Amino acid sequence: MKQPGEVESTPDTVDARLAARLAELRAEHGWSLGELAERSGVSRSTLSRAERAEISPTAATLNRLCHVYGRTMSRLLGEVEAEPEPLVRAAEQPVWQDRASGFVRRSVSPPHPGLRGELVEGRLAAGADIAYDRPPVPGLEQHIWVLEGALDVTAQDVAHHLDAGDCLRLRVWGPTRFRCAADTEVRYVLAVVLP
Repeated sequence: MKQPGEVESTPDTVDARLAARLAELRAEHGWSLGELAERSGVSRSTLSRAERAEISPTAATLNRLCHVYGRTMSRLLGEVEAEPEPLVRAAEQPVWQDRASGFVRRSVSPPHPGLRGELVEGRLAAGADIAYDRPPVPGLEQHIWVLEGALDVTAQDVAHHLDAGDCLRLRVWGPTRFRCAADTEVRYVLAVVLP
């Protein structure tokens, strides 16, 4: 049965590798499913199913796990890719979708575990609204540059409306919310810099 925070899917190669990496990270920390559930706020059943690739975790669920493991989402997703190359062609850039929320994330920067900065292309469908209860890494610096459409971003209880061409720079310490503020999809670049 589907729990809140999960999307039913047939695992593809990325989902299967992600599931294996999530299980490895938990084992590396020596945590039981119950301990990880307490630390992350994600149910034991969702964690178990995600580690077995029975479901693909949502962006919000991955964000909670990244917070617990002290990783950005790009770093976690980069860890399930092959050895990084310095150049990644557009057709080879990994794309991940949260079908439940209408969020599509393209990792533009070549992945590398030691990256301090990275570029991500985000797309939100019309009406899509994603809330993160915490940053994956406290103090994470983000630059959000809207390419097409309009985006509402809320951070530290301050709402920002961004139209095409606008750029917002912030450090993320608490909850954030990204909402497509137009009748059409919004496309933006997210530059992420580790503290």
